Amino acid sequence: MINIVIFGPPGAGKGTQAIKLVDKYNLFHISTGDVFRKNMKEQTELGVLAQSYINKGELVPDEVTIKMLISEIESNTNVEGYIFDGFPRTTPQAEALDKILAERGTSINMCLALDVEEEELKERLRKRALDSGRADDANPEVIQNRIKVYLEETSPLKAYYANQDKFVKINGHGSIDDITARLFESIDSILA
Repeated sequence: MINIVIFGPPGAGKGTQAIKLVDKYNLFHISTGDVFRKNMKEQTELGVLAQSYINKGELVPDEVTIKMLISEIESNTNVEGYIFDGFPRTTPQAEALDKILAERGTSINMCLALDVEEEELKERLRKRALDSGRADDANPEVIQNRIKVYLEETSPLKAYYANQDKFVKINGHGSIDDITARLFESIDSILA
């Protein structure tokens, strides 16, 4: 079983690349963003709560996100591995994920970090807002806050996974296919 965390700031291309990794390695894609959006659209209790944080560009509290993640894993046990997209975002979430996977006899193999400069992120998010209609990508203040939250709260995950020798920095600039090739090369190196 191979389990991968795909990591990077908002607009880095995590979702786009996760789909390519799912196809090649037959992984189950757990995107907290997709699960949150589905719950928000359906106005579930979790969705309403998540929306209140997301609208401000803040992270959804760990306990809510972790409960959702456990449910996703338990609903999809007959898979060759998972790709976690948008989770973990904090060190406590990473520790919780390690515990959840250890209880199931597996662990994270690697954390692939897409590295993209801030101005490029902002441009990608503006384009995504036009293409997808996502309001959270259209507001410059929300975008700036999301990047700030990422830098303050999520960046410490680099050290967490680096200390486990699982952190791999990937150049997130260039064409989608170029970035995909870099990701495949990193994954194939641990499968060899």
